[in-house]
Amino acid sequence: MRVKKGDLVEVTVGKDAAASEGHRARGRVLSIDDKSGRVTVEGIGRVHKHVRPSRKNPQGGRLHIERPIELSNVMPICPKCDRGVRVGVKVNEDGSRDRVCKKCGTSLGRYRRAQK
Repeated sequence: MRVKKGDLVEVTVGKDAAASEGHRARGRVLSIDDKSGRVTVEGIGRVHKHVRPSRKNPQGGRLHIERPIELSNVMPICPKCDRGVRVGVKVNEDGSRDRVCKKCGTSLGRYRRAQK
């Protein structure tokens, strides 16, 4: 998986892609669903959910919630390039794998633990 929970990502496609002039929307990954291939990103894909008054929500009304978007519609942000980049894999001597930026080679974090 090229994206992990907690990564800063950039949305490339969809209604949130062109949030402001020339810049794509960014946010942190809140959750990943491997089975459906969807990610929930903070502040992206927000919708209104209409709720009735209840004990938990005595006022009722409209809540803003983030809905999952397709994993293929986001790209991790390289800290050095400061833009969404494609991800490559670099195998270390101990067998562990790192995610690396395809453009500059900067490490984006550990991909997986070393295999024993």
